[in-house]
Amino acid sequence: QAQLVESGGGSVQAGGSLRLSCAASGYSFRTYCMGWFRQAPGKEREWVAAITSGGGTTYADSVKGRFTISQDNAKNSLYLQMNSLKPEDTAMYYCATGAELPGGDCFRSWNDYRYWGQGTQVTVSS
Repeated sequence: QAQLVESGGGSVQAGGSLRLSCAASGYSFRTYCMGWFRQAPGKEREWVAAITSGGGTTYADSVKGRFTISQDNAKNSLYLQMNSLKPEDTAMYYCATGAELPGGDCFRSWNDYRYWGQGTQVTVSS
């Protein structure tokens, strides 16, 4: 069974940067996607970014140009570099893994991802 552990969250001022990490183990999808999601208090879980097994990336419009998703297959790790942070980026951030779509794309809905980490809190102050 997959195990995902996030780290790297914290508190920063608007305009600052953080780098989230997700250490993954225990899964053996032949083709897979890994994604970052976030959930603010009182709001639904929101897709942020995803990366395919081949390295293809997609981003939510709200973070495009500011966030970068990457992975290190040798380390079984996923990353999210977050720059130019805004107060509205404040949320609990989760990494997740699930099946890859035929043709090499990733799902954007949280309920299409099977395994989840416990989350790491990101707080951006104005």
